[in-house]
Amino acid sequence: MSQGKTEIFFHVGLGKTATTYLQYEFFPKLRGIRYIQRTKYKDFDKIYQKENVVNRFFISREFDQQLHREVKQFGAKYPDAKLIIIFRRHDGWIASQYRRFVKNGFGGTFTEFYDPDKNTGQWKHDDLDYMSKIKSIEAYFKHKPLVLFYEDLKANPHIFFDAFAEYLGVSYSKYDISLKPTHKSYNTKQLKAMRWVGSKVLSQKPKWSKIRFVRWLQRRSRLLICYLILYPAMLFPEDWFSNEPLIDPEELEKVRIRFADDWQAVHDYARKNNWSDHLGTINPSLMRLGKILNKAS
Repeated sequence: MSQGKTEIFFHVGLGKTATTYLQYEFFPKLRGIRYIQRTKYKDFDKIYQKENVVNRFFISREFDQQLHREVKQFGAKYPDAKLIIIFRRHDGWIASQYRRFVKNGFGGTFTEFYDPDKNTGQWKHDDLDYMSKIKSIEAYFKHKPLVLFYEDLKANPHIFFDAFAEYLGVSYSKYDISLKPTHKSYNTKQLKAMRWVGSKVLSQKPKWSKIRFVRWLQRRSRLLICYLILYPAMLFPEDWFSNEPLIDPEELEKVRIRFADDWQAVHDYARKNNWSDHLGTINPSLMRLGKILNKAS
């Protein structure tokens, strides 16, 4: 199949912006487009070549630190693809990423994960630079990305869904969409228990095999250990844990302040480009989201 005969839409993330919920609750129920879910992302080239009767594809995958690399590789093959990216305010986003890493066995403190002052953690300032992610997309694709926000999804899910569907040129029934989260987050007690075990038992820099099946076994074994801690931890007495928060609120405030300009810049970008570049005419749902953005500024 030649690219000129088809349209490709690509939701590239970010992770921790309700991506799992969208991938399993909303995206499969879109009508009028071939949805390629995240587990089939690596097989897209084969699917694309075989699907002779399909001329509209929608792929979803969540990238964070690897976004620059992945959009470069995909853009080299499909530069006409139209990308969609969802952002979340930096402090909430990095806090959620930290909780995810702790859940998966990271045993360090928040500042060992990301240090807003010294930039010495596993995650660096560049990983939280949202405008650099937009510029990467612009560098490898012919169309500007559609920029949406996690906060809008939380506050006005149906307006968010409408904007997404109108951009793809598809339909859906709101009665098919549950607004319940796909999975609930682990509580602070569980994560504190997991962090302690991770610091004592699990490698903080695991070496994964290059053999796909062996790597899968390694990852699954590590996750099994984590789950064997997380679920019983719900029953642990409260006095086993200190009263200190999992993440110091002062550190998160430093994150918010450091990236306030970047957060404003992506909102300005969305206001400027979300409809004029993509649709030619104003998308009503995106206009409503634009009004929400103006109120939030």
